Amino acid sequence: MTGENYREVYERSINDPEGFWLEAASGIDWVSPPNKALDDSNPPFYKWFPDAELNTCYNAVDRHVENGRGDQAAIIYDSAVLGKQETITYQELLERVSVFAGALRDQGVGKGDRVMIYMPMVPEALIAMLATARLGAVHIGVFGGFAARELASRIDDGTPKVVVTTSGGIEPSRRIEYIPIIEEGMSIAEHKPTSVIVYERDGFHTTVAEARERAAESRGAAWISWDDAVAAAQPADPVTVKATDPLYILYTSGTTGKPKGVVRDNGGYAVAGVWSMKNVYNINPGDVSWTASDVGWVVGHTYIVYAPLLAGATTIVYEGKPVGTPDAGAFWRVVSEHKAKILFTAPTALRAIRKMDPDGELSKKYDLSSMETLFAAGERLDPETYTWASELLNVPVIDNWWQTETGWPICANLRGLDPMPVKAGSPTVPVPGYNVQVLDPIGEPMPAGQEGNLVIKLPMPPGTLQTLWGNDERFRSAYLDAFPGFYATGDSGMVDEDGYVFVMGRTDDVINVSGHRLSTGQMEQVVAEHPAVAECAVIGVADPLKGQRPSGYVILKHGVEIDEQQLRDEVVALVRKEIGPVADFKHVAVVEALPKTRSGKILRKTMRQMADGEDYVVPSTIEDDSILEALHEVLTRKS
Repeated sequence: MTGENYREVYERSINDPEGFWLEAASGIDWVSPPNKALDDSNPPFYKWFPDAELNTCYNAVDRHVENGRGDQAAIIYDSAVLGKQETITYQELLERVSVFAGALRDQGVGKGDRVMIYMPMVPEALIAMLATARLGAVHIGVFGGFAARELASRIDDGTPKVVVTTSGGIEPSRRIEYIPIIEEGMSIAEHKPTSVIVYERDGFHTTVAEARERAAESRGAAWISWDDAVAAAQPADPVTVKATDPLYILYTSGTTGKPKGVVRDNGGYAVAGVWSMKNVYNINPGDVSWTASDVGWVVGHTYIVYAPLLAGATTIVYEGKPVGTPDAGAFWRVVSEHKAKILFTAPTALRAIRKMDPDGELSKKYDLSSMETLFAAGERLDPETYTWASELLNVPVIDNWWQTETGWPICANLRGLDPMPVKAGSPTVPVPGYNVQVLDPIGEPMPAGQEGNLVIKLPMPPGTLQTLWGNDERFRSAYLDAFPGFYATGDSGMVDEDGYVFVMGRTDDVINVSGHRLSTGQMEQVVAEHPAVAECAVIGVADPLKGQRPSGYVILKHGVEIDEQQLRDEVVALVRKEIGPVADFKHVAVVEALPKTRSGKILRKTMRQMADGEDYVVPSTIEDDSILEALHEVLTRKS
């Protein structure tokens, strides 16, 4: 069922990775071109293009201007919440990025230094990322919905010299002030950044001047207005770095509560970005690409910022929601007005649109003829949503499977290489470079059609994580030790007789809420802080809109009496404060006991299976199976 062209390309990528990726590297302009693709001298720490040098920002911006594309749109900013649009050409982007790089340089940022970027969906977020890369520095992107404590943990781990932020983010019904969150996060963190650059927006209460006054009293960081920093700066030229030098750190949830800083290199990532735009997404120079995600997540890093610009395409930066800005036709308006060739979004967004406009009536108001493909990623594309979108739009609806760690798709239906028949529920086949296998718990291969652990044989292709920031040992223990010689994805699934991969679900306690990976262990730590709570478990239960939602089950301390609604409100507020609204934590139930193994491990998987109405087997290691029986009503109660 898979096409011959795909098989040929895929087999070459696995059997001759050296030749395959050296050829792909011709899509990048190098200061020193690679003579060698892979350095495998120190497994499992593989390095791509070890002898090459480049600047990623130059490849994303300068070279297109030099090649005569300066007047082409690089970024289309569409703010549905402000009713504002702006087009930035490659020439204008070059000027703005160069000057902001100069502003960062004025704050002491140089090669290898870290810059934390805490921004919503505004062009300045992309400008800050590219300017950091221009200097050979390393950016740390943090989603603008994270709370101060989450911010602090990333400040302490990544030790940024400068923080770049804005006055705040704009939601359909409220404004979120960022400056107080930054101030609190920096006060909690042990590491102290030396300066904060703030892009000022109208309509927010807290000003840079106020933050500057408070910082002066405590001899804290210098607070600087973006406009002032830029006015005083001189443009900076691209700084040459090694292909193996880090480009950015992006944190993903860890099961211990301590975030894992995924390290992305410059050269391998650039090569993978250009290759994937053409072969996976069929996006070529001049095409309009729209990824409706957020720059704080990996999909945004790769497919809003780097890959489209590296490919010389036009990228849309959308500040709005799939529904409510103003209605469930918002996505179709953006596609129509900007002539987007592809739309790439999360299944959650499609489910939200479907919920508000089940018959897709609003799509009929717009000319969607420019859209060739709808791509989905971030979580499994369920067959119901796939069918609805396919019938509504009459274009291929294509699932992708990948992770923060991989940086680009592990499995996809390669639209620029060899489009294949779609199977609902499958992201199709492994992308060239990814040797995907299914193993049983002891590492033996599973036959076609049987579910097991989805793993990727090492080395993984260019663009995937190099290690975890400052923690090689955790990189090994988190991903490599379970199955020696393989990267453990943490997902279970199977490969069918046609070679199609099916991803069934997570094997650890990280859940997927609206495409965002969040640690239930981390939520449990927060819930346990409530003075009435003796013990708790948080599981991810199936949600028709968001994929999964966290649900908390708590045991009260002996003798404590508290109204369950009051407890729920207080615990929800705690999680919102410590982790942020992104956790979408709203459900808490009081229980008498939690099911455990004899060694004390809570049977979260069994609880989740019960809550989701799945078949389950009571583990032989359970201490008291009567607890599960007592929990049944609570777990299956619809809330």
